[in-house]
Amino acid sequence: MSHIGIICVPATGHLNTLIPLGYELKQRGHQVTLIGALDAQEKTEAAGLNFQAYAEKSRPLGFMPKSHFKLGELSGSAAFKYSVELFRENAIITIKEGLEVVREARVDLLLIDQASLGASSIAEYLQIPFITITSTIMLNREESVPPFNFGWKYSDSAIAKLRNKLGYKLLDRLIKPIAQTINSLRNELSLPPFQQSSDAYSSLAQICRQPIEFEFPRQQLPPHFHFTSSFHNPLSRAAIDFPYEKLNGKPLIYASMGTIQNRLFSTFHRIAAACQDLDVQLIISLGGSAEPSQLSNLAGNPIVVKYAPQLEILQKASLTITHAGLNTVMESLSCGVPMVAIPIANDQPGVATRVDWTGTGLVIPLKKLTVPKLQKAITNVLKDPNYQNNAKKMQAAMEKAGGVKQAADIVEQVIVTGKPVLRN
Repeated sequence: MSHIGIICVPATGHLNTLIPLGYELKQRGHQVTLIGALDAQEKTEAAGLNFQAYAEKSRPLGFMPKSHFKLGELSGSAAFKYSVELFRENAIITIKEGLEVVREARVDLLLIDQASLGASSIAEYLQIPFITITSTIMLNREESVPPFNFGWKYSDSAIAKLRNKLGYKLLDRLIKPIAQTINSLRNELSLPPFQQSSDAYSSLAQICRQPIEFEFPRQQLPPHFHFTSSFHNPLSRAAIDFPYEKLNGKPLIYASMGTIQNRLFSTFHRIAAACQDLDVQLIISLGGSAEPSQLSNLAGNPIVVKYAPQLEILQKASLTITHAGLNTVMESLSCGVPMVAIPIANDQPGVATRVDWTGTGLVIPLKKLTVPKLQKAITNVLKDPNYQNNAKKMQAAMEKAGGVKQAADIVEQVIVTGKPVLRN
């Protein structure tokens, strides 16, 4: 059996992607170690995986929640610019302080979060084979597909392709500080500069947690790119208490704005107001952004919790109201639950437009969110059977794709052969 290392962004959506895969590989007899900032330790060890910290002084326990606190109050371009600086700083810390920790861990293979910028340079420098895992919407570029940070609809027309091309130029300008920083660090390691973002991705296997049915048509993916669908596994998560005795049997609406961009409390007030006159029961998960007592005056007396056992609640839900974070969207679809998406920033517009494209829900941009619009969207999704039917179709597609077991099979094939694993 092999020693497999994991490097990922120490945020819930990212950890909830990589940890279940690590858990599955551990169940198969491999040694699995997550190498990261201290804020990832609790979730890692709750899943029974090994944990090795780096950057203990520059990234002490509690650093990520503090850095995310400000991000949680931002939206749109302001949130994106702030995120760029966070990712740039994280790339510096990952390479400068993570390299020696990875060397000392003596892993045989690395699983690298596609959003963990800089980590593949460590693997390249230490000559450790690695696999790229997508934890956000897939970042692989293609002229026919809009950039991830725009909520543009898909079209294969010449005009749309030109729009996308200009969008990628704007995106490159926005993320230029990250690219320059990583190439500067690569120069210090005597590594050649990256010419394009795909240079950082694995040549052995790239594993995407979306089902292919949740992605726009693609023609230029490498032959070792695999759609395996979501990796969620309740056994790899710590138990969360929930007042199930308060459920009253009415159609259940689950609302979560994620665990990072979740401090726009006016959004929770609008969600509660939109639901109060409907014959439903609303659950609001604050994602750790506040204590329930801080939102005790919400309309309609919803159940408000700091954290919710999301997978368990979704199995009972009729509708999800979400910020369009990929984790919540994939888990909703894995339970056949349609959505109303309210994207805030970063990759969420890209996720939301795929919700719209697949007919699994409706989208209301944050700037256009009003109580009447939201109430109308909720009513339409609940009453129109097409949304639930499409969500059920996506659920079936996700089950067919193989999920975490298929992803683990690909990892093991790389370990055994040391060669690229080509999709069928």
